[in-house]
Amino acid sequence: MWYKLIVSVLLTVGAVAPATAQQELNVVSWDGAYVKSQILGFIRPYEAQSNTRVNVIQYSGGIDNIRKQVRAWNVQWDIVDLELFDAIRACNEGLLEPLDPKTLSPAPDGTSAQDDFIAGSLTPCGVGNVVGSTVVSFNRTQFKTPPSTFDDFFNLKKYPGKRGLRRSPKVNLEWALVADGVAPENVYEVLSTEAGLDRAFAMLDKIKPHIQWWQTGEEAIRMLETNRVVMSSVYSGRVDDAVQRGEPLDIIWDHQVWFFDVWAIPKNGRNTKRAKEFLRFASSTESLAAQARYIPYGPVRKSSMAQLAPELRQRLPTAKEHLATAIELNANWWSENLARITPRFEQWLSRPVMVPKALPR
Repeated sequence: MWYKLIVSVLLTVGAVAPATAQQELNVVSWDGAYVKSQILGFIRPYEAQSNTRVNVIQYSGGIDNIRKQVRAWNVQWDIVDLELFDAIRACNEGLLEPLDPKTLSPAPDGTSAQDDFIAGSLTPCGVGNVVGSTVVSFNRTQFKTPPSTFDDFFNLKKYPGKRGLRRSPKVNLEWALVADGVAPENVYEVLSTEAGLDRAFAMLDKIKPHIQWWQTGEEAIRMLETNRVVMSSVYSGRVDDAVQRGEPLDIIWDHQVWFFDVWAIPKNGRNTKRAKEFLRFASSTESLAAQARYIPYGPVRKSSMAQLAPELRQRLPTAKEHLATAIELNANWWSENLARITPRFEQWLSRPVMVPKALPR
């Protein structure tokens, strides 16, 4: 009889095991200090609360992998941190789950999510995460008289040396036109014409021999830390993190380009319900405020901003003084024009770099 009792116990344990087993969720995000801010800010708390193991997968942007997975009905990425323009593109292609803001948690005072999120950060397939920013940064040990304005980035005579830029037409083309005298509010109107594109690429031609290209924020920071470049475009929060570690880096906020990152859920996934539960947790007032304490990007909820100390709010891209000359990255424009511009950008990159001859003395 004893063996029947053992079999009965084993069958009972086996029957309840699936209900108590830890679940898993694949969360796709960026690298370095940014993903660290998410892990410490809300991913670990979510794991503890939900009995879910979160596998954090790092990538460098784009929607190609999402497209392949969704079309093959072999979705491995449960929820993805996307740049807003990519979320718009993927949504228009039918690659993402529609998201209802009414399912998001309200602010602590009961304000609905729709009224608490800042304008533009909620889209049909995306829920805002942070207001990020691309800025110019430099290692101050490399200069007797440090650069102080955006124009200094393009001034090779006054500030010779390598420049770092993200390998993407985004931001680079906007900055090229501003450096060539186009008013920030007219940048996208000019870029919409072939003559405007010609003008932007011609401006980039002037510094092309001196450019070192990066693809991730961590790469950009390493270029600055190791003096591979004297100045670089880089995400503002990454610079702040490096400064907290003791690196001698400074930010030029002049003509920063700010943007939204959003959470999105690929279609045809196995864990869509759990991904939406994670999204509700990650987009809460407390979670977004917690992330900002680990990396100073602007939280997209007004109630989250209210929970931050005044000193921290002054380090955000959304601080009033930092917005004085800021450019908002036009996500809708890029969602419509990236496919047209990227082949030209890649062709421009592939052309041999012509190093100008030294001028006769």
